[in-house]
Amino acid sequence: MPATYASSPAEKTQENHAALNRFYPPLTLDKPRRSPMRELISTVLSHRTTHADEELAYDRMLEAFGDWAGVLAAPTAELAHAIRTTRWPDTQAPRIQEILRRIKAERGEFSLDFLSDWTTEQAMDWLNDMPGIGLKTASLVLLFNFHKPVLPVDAHVHRVAQRVGMIGPKVSVEKAHQLLLEQLPKDALTLLNFHKHNYWHGQQICFFLKPNCARCPLKGFCNYYQEHFGPATLEALAATPAHWDEAWGKLPH
Repeated sequence: MPATYASSPAEKTQENHAALNRFYPPLTLDKPRRSPMRELISTVLSHRTTHADEELAYDRMLEAFGDWAGVLAAPTAELAHAIRTTRWPDTQAPRIQEILRRIKAERGEFSLDFLSDWTTEQAMDWLNDMPGIGLKTASLVLLFNFHKPVLPVDAHVHRVAQRVGMIGPKVSVEKAHQLLLEQLPKDALTLLNFHKHNYWHGQQICFFLKPNCARCPLKGFCNYYQEHFGPATLEALAATPAHWDEAWGKLPH
């Protein structure tokens, strides 16, 4: 049975996954988009920063200092200047250097490849012990690079989950990692698609301000839609596009 407005959070999570799998292009567990080290440091740079500014900061950092050894040895003020397009460069610069220092000291090289042989719990604990590395960053690295069964929850995924009713309205981003993961199969491909599809949905339709509810395939069981427009009519459901239209905008990587 399809989910309804009265369905449980778990039922809504399952229906969300099925609906967005039909709406957005499906993903596969191909070669990771970035190396583990780049994924880690880029995600640190991305906090409250646009993707374009994150990429610019990363490129300037490597252009200025050459490699991870150069970034670690750089004067911290110069590193902060190189990553100045991020939200908090003066905070992130020493944080990045401490992360690099600890990886080199503990592993003897600037590499995270060893995490592939660790259990998910061991790898998560090790990453979360790093300065500035939280559940989202650790989960992104472990899911994207090592196909561990974890679920990254960023602001977009969190917003969609709250509005639909997959989690409660007062559930924090940190708590949402656990609650949503408990409602999904512990399968990396499923979790990758759930994360990316809800990430895209938050960016392209379920905006923070003025969400485009007319295009949303979740309106038939979304709490936000019911609260603002009433139960979706047959006409509103029939008018919902079946698939994402690239004419609306290009989906990010």
